[in-house]
Amino acid sequence: MGLSMKSVAVAVGAVLAVVALSAATAQTRHHFGAAAVNKARQVAANSEPGSWMSAGRTYDEQRYSPLTKINTTNVQTLGLAWYGDIDTDAKQESTPVVVDGVLYVTTNWSMVKAYNAKTGEKVWEYDPKVDRAAIGRISCCGTVNRGVVAWEGRVYVGALDGRLIALNAKTGHVDWSVQTTDLREPYTVTGVPRIANGKIIIGNAGAEYTVRGYVSAYDARTGRQLWRFYTVPGNPNDPNNGDAPILKRYAATWKGDWWKFGGGATAWDGILYDPVTNLVYFGTGNGLSWSQDIRSPGGGDNLFVSSIIALNPDTGAYVWHFQETPGDEWDFDNTNPLMTADIMVNGRKRHVLMQAPKQAFYYIWDAKTGELLSAEKYAPANWASSIDLKTGRPVENPAARYGVGKPAIVSPAALGAHNWHPMSFSPRTNMVYFSVTESTAGYGTQDPATFQMKERANNTGVNRAAAAPLFAAPGAPPQGNIKSYLMAWNPTTGREVWRSANPIYGASGTMVTAGDLVFTGSASGDFSAYNARTGAKLWTTQAQATVEAAAASYSIDGEQYVAVLAGSRMPQGVVRTSPVSANNSRLLVYKLGGTARLPTTPVVVAGAAASTLNPPLYAGTNEDFIFGEGLYAKNCSGCHGLNASGGSAPDLRYSALLRDAAGWNAVLNGGRVQGGMPSFRGALQQSEVDSILQYVIRRANDEKQVQQAAAAGRGGAAAAAAPAAPARGGRGG
Repeated sequence: MGLSMKSVAVAVGAVLAVVALSAATAQTRHHFGAAAVNKARQVAANSEPGSWMSAGRTYDEQRYSPLTKINTTNVQTLGLAWYGDIDTDAKQESTPVVVDGVLYVTTNWSMVKAYNAKTGEKVWEYDPKVDRAAIGRISCCGTVNRGVVAWEGRVYVGALDGRLIALNAKTGHVDWSVQTTDLREPYTVTGVPRIANGKIIIGNAGAEYTVRGYVSAYDARTGRQLWRFYTVPGNPNDPNNGDAPILKRYAATWKGDWWKFGGGATAWDGILYDPVTNLVYFGTGNGLSWSQDIRSPGGGDNLFVSSIIALNPDTGAYVWHFQETPGDEWDFDNTNPLMTADIMVNGRKRHVLMQAPKQAFYYIWDAKTGELLSAEKYAPANWASSIDLKTGRPVENPAARYGVGKPAIVSPAALGAHNWHPMSFSPRTNMVYFSVTESTAGYGTQDPATFQMKERANNTGVNRAAAAPLFAAPGAPPQGNIKSYLMAWNPTTGREVWRSANPIYGASGTMVTAGDLVFTGSASGDFSAYNARTGAKLWTTQAQATVEAAAASYSIDGEQYVAVLAGSRMPQGVVRTSPVSANNSRLLVYKLGGTARLPTTPVVVAGAAASTLNPPLYAGTNEDFIFGEGLYAKNCSGCHGLNASGGSAPDLRYSALLRDAAGWNAVLNGGRVQGGMPSFRGALQQSEVDSILQYVIRRANDEKQVQQAAAAGRGGAAAAAAPAAPARGGRGG
């Protein structure tokens, strides 16, 4: 449906307002720190191509830069303009925001830094001083943060401990701070807050840790809470459970006593405000537990698990929803990035909402009504063959549902075919660009009769070991990670246009420009530019660290820049460099003809992951193993993966610390807290620390035997030289 005359008038008025604003502020644009973003300026952001005023640049979250100074004809001369070292060496996921000559970026532990966007001089920095021991232990998938939102002289950040903090954009001083979560519950916040009509919209994470998901709106000026919308029904016997009328109706889609443990369905990312429809959209994550036999015995759709929800941003009132994975039990979160666009669908121009979620179908809805317009498979998936456009329901493969005594092999795995990594859209090419991963995982259910929900601990209810024999069967698919690539997708045709393979398995966010360039990173530390039309790689540089975050582009004094944040975690076998330490986390800013250089002195990283498995012999008993397994599941699995199979944090089976008990102890006692690894000092006794170590050692030996057997079956030494990629079960959050 085309825009109404009223919508056109509003848009034209917004453009005129921004033109006037631009003229009035022309002399102050580079006074560094005004961050005078308002609705008119954000709506008409394309009239200010030199700014990057929000994580997605514009309200539509297309991550498209209209700048053309850097293009396919000269990108080969792109060089480093400046860089800023980051004082936390875990992975980084934030997209820089650039307003009025200042670049704002967040890092691990929710720290915010402001730089002169032209020179790299630090303007200010802010540390919310999150309790790194207590909060770090309940952060499902790392202590990351994905960025700030700028609004009327302030920048807003969601802290890992659930605070929403308003900072003065010029000084970094706290104007106000409000606790958006109950500190008695294991909530965390990692996503970017969004602004809608002067309201800050924020969600939370923790759906494996006994919480109930919701989104909240706060007055941007005062921090006063204005409304809250819960994503799953509360206790049906409690008249004050906070349920919206729609939730009371959908309580019938749940069975059992789900509310005793929260229910999950957190909105940990994937929020978007659309001024055209005046709706705020967000996605929800998995239910608690993943296993439906435990969460909702007897089945049911379990609304609003794994859904997209549209609300009125002024009142929080429900408008429409769409459930992508009814009764999800594979961790198919729908908190992946959302974007709006005006594109041709079935021969008609429509204003649409789009998403490439974990479960491998690319969805397009009418943004106003939620009508499903398209849902084409973009990556291999065996859990469903297609999506019925009339009902909106997946045509499921019954064999993918698992239960007691009924394990299953499912693709994609929990990491998803596309996770939190930002995607981008070019109106010049009519293509969407995003990272795709292919993977499989085994699922089985822990016995509901003996399962016990653990407070402030991981509670997926999944028994991976039950599915292990399935992968040994003739003709079974490979287990774990298979491959990954950058994809260009045409949403109008519902078809892939091109792909570029990654040499090492991993995903990264994307940014596209009017210079017909797609910028993205890789797990091997490369940051590259591709021809947006053909997929040809035109330029690449080594960032010395994993690049998962999406880039931003801006211009100052007629010069275009590209900025990206690189994190330190590198996969097995990739050499890192640094002048004095293992910390390669940096903000990297490039321009044509840039001549700055990164340090290149190699260092040996204590406890670094090896490229092959080399564990010591297991020294425990079966009882020790069972004890260690329970401790690992409670304290480690959220970040390092179920059954020590590798998650969003490094795969411990490959760690050199398996042969260094003293180093292992030091890390668990806070030796790497700066890098995002929480301290367990005082939370674990030494005997428990030892048990977890022995558990991981045994898992490493088990995996080594599997790889050796597979190598022998493929023909010996040549195959043994290429061990299977670690199976990462991480998700986001």
